[in-house]
Amino acid sequence: MLVSFSRMNGICIVGYGYWGPKLVRNFLQTGGGIVAVCDENAERLGRARKDFPGLRTYSSFDALLADPACDAVALATPVSTHYTLARRALEAGRHVLVEKPLTTARREADELIALAARQQRVLMVDHTFLYHPAVRKIKALIDAGDLGQLRYIDSTRINLGLFQHDVNVLWDLAVHDLSIVNYLTPERPVAVSAVATAHTAGAPENIGFIVLRYGSGMVVHLNCSWVSPVKIRHILIGGDRRMILYNDLDANEPVKVYDSGYQAHTDEERNRLLFDYRAGDVYSPKIPPGEALAALARDFSGAIREGRPPVSDGRFGADVTAILEAAQESVKRRGQEVLLA
Repeated sequence: MLVSFSRMNGICIVGYGYWGPKLVRNFLQTGGGIVAVCDENAERLGRARKDFPGLRTYSSFDALLADPACDAVALATPVSTHYTLARRALEAGRHVLVEKPLTTARREADELIALAARQQRVLMVDHTFLYHPAVRKIKALIDAGDLGQLRYIDSTRINLGLFQHDVNVLWDLAVHDLSIVNYLTPERPVAVSAVATAHTAGAPENIGFIVLRYGSGMVVHLNCSWVSPVKIRHILIGGDRRMILYNDLDANEPVKVYDSGYQAHTDEERNRLLFDYRAGDVYSPKIPPGEALAALARDFSGAIREGRPPVSDGRFGADVTAILEAAQESVKRRGQEVLLA
C-alpha cells in the first residue's frame, strides 16, 4: 500500500498503561513532531504529565480526534478495543500504529487494511521483535543462505505472569513468536493445531502449544506459558546446513550459530560421529546495538513521510491474526488441525 507523502506533525499515544510510556519515550526521541497522550483514566493521565512535563494530553478519544494537531495515533489499549479505535482513527484521516495483535479476527483486520488504503493512510502493527537487532541478524543469515533449507523452528516463551484478562496466553505470548517466524521466512503455514488450558475456572488459558505445518515440510512448534517458575526466551532455528539458538535473555551473546557437522564418508568418520557430542563449530555473530522500539518508531514516521509500507504493515499483522484465530479454533476442537486459506 502506498500512501500520499506527508510529514507527521504529531502522534498521540492512546493508553498510558504498561506500554504507553515506552512509546512516548521513543517517539519523543525520534523528534518526529508533537507527542501527546490520551487516556480516560485521570490517574494515568496525571502520571503521564508527571513523567513528561509539558506533554499535551486528552481525556477522551473524541477530544483527540477533534484536534488536528496529531495526525497519527498509536493504540496501546486492550486488544478488544483495537478494531473499533483503529477504524475510527482511520475514518478521521489519522495514520495508525496498533499494539499487537492487530485485531482478534482476520475479517476485521482485512477491513482495516482496506480502509487504510482508501484513506491513503499508514496502518502498522507494533510487532516489536521485527526490529530487534538480533532477529534482524538472524534474518540476514537466513536470507544469505547460511542455514540452507529451513527444517524447523522451535520456540519456548514461558514465565510466571504477567497474567492478562482480555486474551489468553496464545494471543499474549505466542503472537511474538508468530511474528518472528513470519518475518524470518516468506512461506506461510498451510495448517495449524493447538492445545491450551486454563487452571482457573473462567480465566483465559495460561498454557498453550501451537504446531504449524508448511508445504515445504518445515514444522514450527511454539510453547508459551504464564505459569512457569522460570523465565525462558529461546528460539531454535534448524536448517540443513546450520542451526541457530536465539536466547533473548542473553545480553552478551543472544545468537549462536551451530554447524550441522560434516558428512561421514568412511567407517572411521561414522564411528567418530557416534561418540562426538557435536561435530560442527559454533560461533556468536556480532549484534549491533539498538533499541527495537526506537527502530519501530522511526519506521512508522518514515513510512508516513516517504509514502511506503512499514515492515510491520497491516497485511503482516493480518497474517499473524489469521494464524492466531485458527489456533484458537483448534483449541476449541481439542487440538484438531485447522487448515489455513
